[in-house]
Amino acid sequence: MNINRPKTLVGALLVAVISVGSPIVYADSLEAIMQVGKERTKDSRASQNKVDRLADETRDLLADYKTVMKQVDGLRVYNARLERQIANQERRIADIDQSISDAAVIQRQIPPLVTRMLDGLEQFIDLDMPFDLERRKGNTEAVRSNLDRSDVTAAEAFRQVLELYSIELQYGRGIESYSDTIIVDGAEREVDMLRIGRVALVAQTTDGAQTRAWNVKKGAWEELPSSEYSAAVRKAVRIAKKQATIELLNMPIAAPEAN
Repeated sequence: MNINRPKTLVGALLVAVISVGSPIVYADSLEAIMQVGKERTKDSRASQNKVDRLADETRDLLADYKTVMKQVDGLRVYNARLERQIANQERRIADIDQSISDAAVIQRQIPPLVTRMLDGLEQFIDLDMPFDLERRKGNTEAVRSNLDRSDVTAAEAFRQVLELYSIELQYGRGIESYSDTIIVDGAEREVDMLRIGRVALVAQTTDGAQTRAWNVKKGAWEELPSSEYSAAVRKAVRIAKKQATIELLNMPIAAPEAN
């Protein structure tokens, strides 16, 4: 019986030792577990903060993206309008280039045209009644000389020749009287010239002794009966000079030819 007591005592001591050592081990384990939990909580918070930050950045980026896309859409509309404007301008430039080309062609064609028009006008004057010849021929010569001047454009020369045609057209209207000289009986005589449109050209010597009319067919002056036309022509000259009132007068007008 006595022999077994020491063993029991040793066993009790071991249990006591174990019993005494267990709370320390548990405390260390619990502290370690709590520390791990704290670290995990800290890591979770850090992760959550990072997630929140990334979410905020994502929202900001999305807002920036939407703003940029609106700007891109606006730029697309603006660029489309610019492209239409540029296309219209390119068409206008093409039209202008074509107009310049056409103008250049016309510019080259004007001088020969003006020359032909002047030739025709000079021929017409030569065949027309011989009134105011010095001025009419002088006008055509002046325009012709302008063709060789560098400071007179082809367009200006064309305008001038058109003006001459307009002047010639005006000669066919109204009446006019002016002083001139013609050959009468082989001698040069001063006369009062009376032009009635282009239907009659009459010359009367300043003393009223002789009255003549231009014969277009013959291209020469023909004497008129003084008793029939002298007084009427004298009165018509005064009317043309606005020295008398208008009235009906008997004038030497050739009858139109029958077709």
